[in-house]
Amino acid sequence: MVELLLIPLIAIDINVDAALDEVLRGGGRILLVFLLALIAVKLIQRLVTPLLRVAIREQMTGEPEIEVMRRIETLSDVIYRTTAAVIAIVAVVTVLPEFGINAGPLIAGLGLVGLAVGFGAQNIVRDVINGIEILMENQYGRGDSVRMRSVTGGLYAGVVEDINLRRTVLRDADGAVHSISHGSIEVATNLTRGSSGLSLTITVAYSADLDKVFEVIDKVGQEVASEPGLGASIRQVPRASGVESVDQASVAVRVEAVTEPGAQWRVASELRRRIKVALDAAGVGVRD
Repeated sequence: MVELLLIPLIAIDINVDAALDEVLRGGGRILLVFLLALIAVKLIQRLVTPLLRVAIREQMTGEPEIEVMRRIETLSDVIYRTTAAVIAIVAVVTVLPEFGINAGPLIAGLGLVGLAVGFGAQNIVRDVINGIEILMENQYGRGDSVRMRSVTGGLYAGVVEDINLRRTVLRDADGAVHSISHGSIEVATNLTRGSSGLSLTITVAYSADLDKVFEVIDKVGQEVASEPGLGASIRQVPRASGVESVDQASVAVRVEAVTEPGAQWRVASELRRRIKVALDAAGVGVRD
């Protein structure tokens, strides 16, 4: 009689053990999938940058180091984030059956949904295609100063803070952040590629001795270019290149130079200051 009463309990115990065993096996599989996904992401994180560094340095032989590093940083970040997202999606789809969800119909359903919203997603597709083109052609990268004109006529200028396949993020001189989709970019001008040109206009009184003005400007240019700090950013010594315009009260003299990428604004600011001081000392006032 006692044995008969114990039979249901034994059966329940067996069922619980089987269920628990199944849960543990399923949990183990889920843990294994996500562990492998994590390992894959970490491997990509460790391998992408060194491999890109070798390939890009070979491709950009002779280019300035700052441009090489910007290219490596931009591409490695985009590749890492994109592949990490793909691995995460694959991992989630792989473990769905462990929760009793058949991934096949779900994937097929997503395909139908994709077709249904295809026309609405055209802008996203265009953004991604243009983003791939921007990255492959190395039009610009993180840290570059750029100007952009959108297809609607909007104008943007600033430093590239982030870039992915779909959009570029700029921070302008006022600190405002602009997120610009790649499909909307009509023209992108890179102000820090290879070298940067510098052009200043110094306006002096009409009666000023121009030979003296040119002499003072050229001397200041030589002094700035020979300095250990600022001079390292100058590729072509600043000099007075000619008279830009003349009116009844003043003469505008153009000053030109070539600097390292992105250094033109810092050099220009210091040149203006020193030229003003030097012209005052020489008795040639800069016209207000």
